[in-house]
This record gives sequence, structure tokens and C-alpha cells, in this order.
Amino acid sequence: MSAINRRKAVQILATVPLAAALRWPPESVREAAARTRDALARAAPYEPKHFTAHEWDTVRLLVDVIIPKDDRSGSATDAGVPEFMDFMLGDDPDLEMPIRGGLAWLDHECDDRWSKTFVACSDAERTALVDDIAWPKQAKPQYAAGVAFFNGFRDLTASGFFSSKLGVQDLRYIGNTFVAEWKGCPPEALDKLGVRYTD
Repeated sequence: MSAINRRKAVQILATVPLAAALRWPPESVREAAARTRDALARAAPYEPKHFTAHEWDTVRLLVDVIIPKDDRSGSATDAGVPEFMDFMLGDDPDLEMPIRGGLAWLDHECDDRWSKTFVACSDAERTALVDDIAWPKQAKPQYAAGVAFFNGFRDLTASGFFSSKLGVQDLRYIGNTFVAEWKGCPPEALDKLGVRYTD
């Protein structure tokens, strides 16, 4: 179990302005993404600087629940999202408490439900818990702390993934390419949007 007890985890999630803590400037994201690429390019395994070993295992599982590997691209872990998060925690001290408090909340909730940590749970158990906190409008009031944590954590996961080389490839972004002649938006895209060009 994490060193943060249940009361402290809920207190952290209730008192820290989570929305503000989980917003970061674009330059921080770019720097963390660059440092992540550098760390992944090294052959040695990455050693987290801001997460405990147990938190690190939890982060690695949770980011892959959020963005799993599929036939289009790799998972969040494949993209280096845990390393990105570790860099972000070092870059923004206000981020550490809500993230660590949320990870502790996950463990306490799993302990209540199944008498084990999030890491020790089965895939089905982890998915059941995430389903209870992933949809704010459908979540029960007793999961408010978990909902607040998960929404910020999901945003951080997406930022890490889509700022990575793997994430950019997943978007199929081709960058600045020369277009000899602009013929407008394809008709099928216009139909989907319900718009059309006017003369």
C-alpha cells in the first residue's frame, strides 16, 4: 500500500485545486516530451525520480488502461507516458500531491472492494473501478475524489501520449507539407460535419 492513508488521500484531493494543478504550460509539455524521448533512447531502464516503486507500477498500469495498445499504435507505456509524468512532476511541484494522492485513493478503493492494491487487481477489477470514475456525469457522489483525480490523470496521459513520437504517428500527422493545389475539404468530411461551401 502507498504511504498515504485514506484520510490524507481524500484530503489532498479535496483541498488541492486539482484543475489548476493539472494544467501545465505548453513549453513544459514540450520539454518533458523531449526529455522523455532522450530517456527512452538510452538502453538503461528508466529509474523514476518522483514516484515510489509502487506508485510507478500503478502509473504504468493506469496509463495503459487509459490508452491501451491496439492495431493502430502502441500503448501509453510504449510511448513513454510514465516517464513523461515523472518529468512533469519534477517540473511542477504543485502536480505531485494531487497525483500521489489520487494513486493512493485508487489503492484504498481497491482495498475496500477486493482487499488488494490496484496493481494486484485483475484487469477486470481495474476496469470496473476506472468505469466508476471515468464518466463524471454518471459517477456516484462517493467517487467524487476519484473522478477529480482520474480526469486530470487522463488529461496528463493524453498530453504525454500525443506529444510523443508514437502519439504523433497515431494521429497520422504529416506536418508541414507542400500542397500544389488546394481543392477544399473532401465532400465526405463536409457531409459528416453537415456543412458545405457557398459561392
